[in-house]
Amino acid sequence: MKPSNKVRHLVLSVLVAASAVAVPAFAQVSVNINLAPPAPLYEVRPVIAPGYAWAPGYWVLMGDRHVWVRGRTIVQREGYRWAPDHWEQRNNIYVRQPGYWQRDDNYKSIKMEKQKKPKHWDKGQGQGGKHGNKGKRND
Repeated sequence: MKPSNKVRHLVLSVLVAASAVAVPAFAQVSVNINLAPPAPLYEVRPVIAPGYAWAPGYWVLMGDRHVWVRGRTIVQREGYRWAPDHWEQRNNIYVRQPGYWQRDDNYKSIKMEKQKKPKHWDKGQGQGGKHGNKGKRND
């Protein structure tokens, strides 16, 4: 076997071995533990702008301890409500369920029409008198 073929064979072997190790990294990770997460922390919910929703904070497991992830505003999906992240107990283990959008059966769409400004706002009285008077007083 030529030296170039040995190198090619070695490189191919390494790539195949590396791809076998890397493929599981793309799989979804599920965290199952026997330790219950602490009670949720109280957070002051800020005033939220129209078109946004509040996703409350939750505990996440990092290594051997729980770490609090603060709540945040997220863009609202029309006709849906946010089901927050939470922990479920299944037999003797706890499983964290990520938040998701859930269809809101009580949702009613409201169409808002843009209000038009009157053609002659305040009949010319709003900006110092009649039209064309640009700041002059009418006495």
